[in-house]
Amino acid sequence: MSDSSRPDRSEMRASDADRDRVAARLREALAEGRLTPDEHSERLDAVYSAKTLGELAPLVRDLPEPSSDSATDLSFASPRPVYGRERVVDSSPDGHFSLALMGAAERSGRWTAPRTYQALAVMGGIKLDLREARFVSRETTIVANTLMGGIEVIVPDDIEVRVNGVGIMGAYEVKGGAPSSVVEPGAPVVRVVGAALMGAVEVIRKRRKHQKKHDRPEIEEGD
Repeated sequence: MSDSSRPDRSEMRASDADRDRVAARLREALAEGRLTPDEHSERLDAVYSAKTLGELAPLVRDLPEPSSDSATDLSFASPRPVYGRERVVDSSPDGHFSLALMGAAERSGRWTAPRTYQALAVMGGIKLDLREARFVSRETTIVANTLMGGIEVIVPDDIEVRVNGVGIMGAYEVKGGAPSSVVEPGAPVVRVVGAALMGAVEVIRKRRKHQKKHDRPEIEEGD
């Protein structure tokens, strides 16, 4: 095929990876104050509706080039944490329940949560850390029940969380500040429901390990 018959680079179809790289650059620009929340949201919508590289390029044209070497002029720096809608994946869940009976159970790190997750703590403790989690569905329900036990659900600031539980001689509460004012369209929604009988269920917002304190000072330190 001659060079003249090849399509212009701007006319080439964009891949999911191309769109994700541009979305990551936009998130970095938002964190650095180069874009306002409204500008970020508008450009992000355009990213995920883009069909060609030519449609993606203008969205980052006024932003600094990524510092790393790249295979394409739209590439972004090396491996990064997923964010917002990127958390929703087509994958099998890593489990459907946690049980702590006079003991402890924990789910943390990179794991994939099912549509419904059951957590039961009886005179024991459970820790569910969602900061690096993926989800098989945009909407996830965590059924968290305790009897003289405790359940801690740790959530990042890029997902929407709704808590609807009851404490009976116990507590069912949210700590660590309000969610981010910018939650991407299509980002996961996590519902935490259940009852705490003479125990506690705490939903705590914490920064992810790569986030700096000044990003969200009202959110607790990650650990």
